[in-house]
This record gives sequence, structure tokens and C-alpha cells, in this order.
Amino acid sequence: MADIIRNRYDFVILFDVENGNPNGDPDAGNMPRIDPETGCGLVTDVCLKRKIRNYVETVREDAPGYAIYIKDGVPLNRSDAQGLADCNLKDADPRTLKKADPDIDRKLRDAMCSRFYDIRTFGAVMTTFVKAALNCGQVRGPVQLGFARSVDPIVPQEITITRVAITTEADAEKKGTEMGRKFIVPYGLYRCEGFVSANLARKSTGFSEEDLALLWEAILNMFEHDHSAARGKMAVRELIIFKHESELGNAPAWKLFDKVRVGRREGVQPARQYSDYTVEVDTELPEGVTCIRMG
Repeated sequence: MADIIRNRYDFVILFDVENGNPNGDPDAGNMPRIDPETGCGLVTDVCLKRKIRNYVETVREDAPGYAIYIKDGVPLNRSDAQGLADCNLKDADPRTLKKADPDIDRKLRDAMCSRFYDIRTFGAVMTTFVKAALNCGQVRGPVQLGFARSVDPIVPQEITITRVAITTEADAEKKGTEMGRKFIVPYGLYRCEGFVSANLARKSTGFSEEDLALLWEAILNMFEHDHSAARGKMAVRELIIFKHESELGNAPAWKLFDKVRVGRREGVQPARQYSDYTVEVDTELPEGVTCIRMG
């Protein structure tokens, strides 16, 4: 049996973008997401979890126990079928199974957690199984992320571009180029806060110490294999982890997050690189909490 984590963790991720769009908003023509009241940029938790999933899939290549449940272009029912096959239930009659073993849903849920890394980590809603009488229900994952928010307001810029890829023959007879556009953030430093619950790991998914080490690795490298022209240059600059001695924690998360202070250096306006900021972590921590800085 894997060594399930026994400590609670709270963590802060600092990442930046240079001349790119970190997370487009489909409701606003794909411009960078922004808080209209403060002008600060936003990146959704869903976006960041996608990067983590992609990294794990890249480095583990669906190795046993490290498959990814929510994948681009793969229907959930196809992944569900893999879990059924693991339990030798692929061709079984679900109604007969339920009568023979009332605990079959829990066993199937455990099999899905064992196979899929992202279910062990983030949880999943598995109520649409191909065999409708079987239902894994909702699995609450021990790892949760909040929205990332930029430290300072951002100023999205709309850049007009010229392309020579003409769409139709008729257009090609009249012109040699077409105009396009893309949105960028010249520079933005974003902060995201997250949580790891050892209590949920033990009670629900079996998230292990090995899984945790892979999570930290994936967070630090989640943009390294995801570069594109649209996203510009993105990088995780630092991962600040608060480790609790106990399963339920030794201090409120907000008190620990307040220990991390990020600010623009005096006289810098506007910020255009990571060195334009200072990152300070108060070393006077509550009893039973230690700080680990990675990056």
C-alpha cells in the first residue's frame, strides 16, 4: 500500500507571463481575464490544473497508477470503461452486481482512484458511468487551488498582426494578406494559493507521498512543456510550501498566506520582469509549521 500523506500543506505559487495571454476569456473575445474592479489579471484554477495534468501525462505517459482521467478529446465514459476493466466488470450486468455486492460502487471508486492520478489529486464527479446502475459518485480531492491573481493591475494590449494565409480562393484574387489580432499582457506576476488535505487523502483517494512529490514537480514545471506563441513566456518563479506537523493542521491557512509578501521594488514603474519585485516570507511561523521554498 502506498504511503498516504500524513501532513497538511498550504502553498503559494508565484508565476509570471511576458508578452502573452495566460488565460483567455471566451466571454470577452479571448482577451486576458481581468477583475474589472481592480484591473488585476486572473487565471482560473481549471487552467492551472490542466497544466498539471498535462505535465503528469507527459512525464509518466499513462504509467500504471498515473493515467489522467480528464483528457483533451477523450470522453469520460471511455476512461470509465478502463476502471470497469480493472475490476473485471466490463461485461458484467450492473444490476446483478449490485445485488451480489452492495459495496461495488465503493470498490469501483477505489479502482478509479488507483488508476487515475488526477482523481487521487483533484477528485472528480463520476456519476455518468457507462453502466448507469454503477455510480462512483463525487470524489472530493485532497488538493485544491484557488484563482491566481496578478500582484499589480495588468494592461492587456490588442496587437494587430498581418498574415499571408488567405482563407478562400476568391479572397486570394483580391489581396495578398489578411489582418488578424492577438491579446498580450506585457508583463504580469501572478499569485495562486492552494491546499493539500491529508485528512481527505486518508479518507477518500489515497493520495500518497509519491503523488505529493510529483505534484510539486508538476507545479514547478507546468509551463515548461506548454509553451506557445499565444501564451508568450510563462514560468513558475517560486513555490512556497507550509508544512503542518499534523493531519488537520497547526494554523489557519490565511495566517500562513499572510506571511508571504510580494511587492514591487521602490521606483519601478511599470514592472517588466520578475526582478522588479521582492518576495519576503516571515520566518516567525506558528508552532508546528515549517516553510519550504522551491524554485
